[in-house]
Amino acid sequence: MSVLPLTAARVFFDGLFTEPRLAHPEGVAVHADGSIWCGTEHGELIRIAADGSSHKLMGSTEGFALGLAFDPAGNCYVCDLKHAAVFRYEASTGSLTKFAASGILVPNFPVVDAARGWLYVSDSRGNHNIGPGIFRYDLKTGAGGVWSSAPMDFANGMAMALDGSGLYVVESDRAQVSFVPINADGSAGTPRVAIANTTNVPDGLAIGTDGTIYVSCYEPSRIYRQRPGGKLEILIEDPAATLMAHPTNVAIKGNRLYSANLGRWHITEIDLGA
Repeated sequence: MSVLPLTAARVFFDGLFTEPRLAHPEGVAVHADGSIWCGTEHGELIRIAADGSSHKLMGSTEGFALGLAFDPAGNCYVCDLKHAAVFRYEASTGSLTKFAASGILVPNFPVVDAARGWLYVSDSRGNHNIGPGIFRYDLKTGAGGVWSSAPMDFANGMAMALDGSGLYVVESDRAQVSFVPINADGSAGTPRVAIANTTNVPDGLAIGTDGTIYVSCYEPSRIYRQRPGGKLEILIEDPAATLMAHPTNVAIKGNRLYSANLGRWHITEIDLGA
């Protein structure tokens, strides 16, 4: 049984018949101004107004957009499946151009580490193609390469620990969340299992200001929650996979959780205080 009833969720923005259409969004992120940004299977980067009343095309990679992340300047980093690269939307110019690609196979999700000047990117590599799962690129130049050489099985969504001590990383084909410490010299530490048994295809990851970890599952259509010191529990689930339709990435704004739905054409909003 889930903690929240499905009535705690609603369609925040329905892009089925809009122009551009919200074509199977995979990535979602919250801008500092409260707007919700997402990417589509056509590589479109779309900004949705904070109240969900309108949307705007910000640019396109002309590929397949996956995870998104903002830096403090409002630049948006977009992982692209088709181009095997990370693109950057420049807030000052409105341009969306290739930023980093060195050696990565399936760039899935970016995490900005502004304090250290790095962008971490998970490399899914492909199903059961086990190998190095996290790359690191210079936020200024885009130069970089493999950061953690530990073998991972479809590294997917990521989130930085609140204290900056390391990265939580979803390993979809192991149905778990791993934690990779960041050593004092910036190198990657030895991964450990942080959350096990996120049955059966975990995908996205977000951490609340209180340290609660949220894990979204592509299959089944559910979101897990683990509070600090607590046990893993199902937060909310949609057996029909319609209101929450194979949720991939998730993002938090206040007491609301937003999920992209790779199975449909909308963004879902979940009231965490319901």
